[in-house]
Amino acid sequence: MPGFSIVIICRNEAATIGRTLESLKGLTDDIIVYDNGSTDGTQHIVREYDAILHEGKWEGFGKTKQRAIGLAKYNWILSLDADEAIDSELNNSLATLQFDNERTVYDIRFRNFLGNKYMRYGEWGGDHHIRLFNRNTVQYDDAPVHEQLILPKDVIIIKIRGHVLHATMKDVHEYAEKMIQYAMLNALKYYGLGKRSSWFRIRFAPAFTFFNYYILRLGFLDGHEGFVCAKMTAWYTFLKYTRLRELWKNQQKKE
Repeated sequence: MPGFSIVIICRNEAATIGRTLESLKGLTDDIIVYDNGSTDGTQHIVREYDAILHEGKWEGFGKTKQRAIGLAKYNWILSLDADEAIDSELNNSLATLQFDNERTVYDIRFRNFLGNKYMRYGEWGGDHHIRLFNRNTVQYDDAPVHEQLILPKDVIIIKIRGHVLHATMKDVHEYAEKMIQYAMLNALKYYGLGKRSSWFRIRFAPAFTFFNYYILRLGFLDGHEGFVCAKMTAWYTFLKYTRLRELWKNQQKKE
C-alpha cells in the first residue's frame, strides 16, 4: 500500500498547531509543515513533533499550498490547515485506505467550532471538503484566497468516515480581523477577474447573506454564536463588494 503525506501551511498558529499535530500521530512518516514567517513560536512547537518544518514566503493560499505540496515525499496528499485536527474515526479511516486509483479524491466532513461552540447549523453546518488527493492528477489553483482544487472531469469522489475538527476562530476579535483580511483579498481577486460590484449588491447581498445563514439554514439554532456567525459573514460580504467598487473607481480615476 502506498503511503501518503500530510501537508500543512501556517503562520502564527502556536495556539492550535500542537493540537493538530497531536491528532496526526502515527498516521504517516511524512508530515510537512510549511511556515510563512511565524513570530509566535510556532516553529518551536512543530519541532517537538515528528514533523518536517520548512519555511518560505507567503504567496497567497493557492500558490503557497502548491509549493508546500511539492515538498512532500508521497504523491497522495492530505491537505490541512494548522487549526484543523482530526478525530479518531477519521484517523482510523485514513489508516486503512488503499490508495489504488490516482483519479480518486476523498471528501471529508468537518465539524467547525467558534471558540468552544460546535456550529451545527448556518454557514458552517454540514460542512465538507475534498482534502485527500493524488498530486499527479489534482492541484490547487493560484487564487490568493478561497483557493480551490482543480479536479479532472472523470474524478471519483469518495466520502470517508470521520471528521476534521476545525477551530475556526478563538474569539470575536480574531474573527473580525480574518473577515477584514478575507474581504480585502477576495475583492482584489474579483477585481482581477473583471467582476464588478453595484449599488444594489452592496446594499442587498449582505442582508440576503444574513437571512440565508441565520434563517433558511437555521443558524439561530446555534444560539448567540449562530447570530454572530451570520452577522460576520454579512459584514464580510458588505466589505468585499464595497472594496471591489472602490477598486474600480480608483481605476477609472487613473484612466
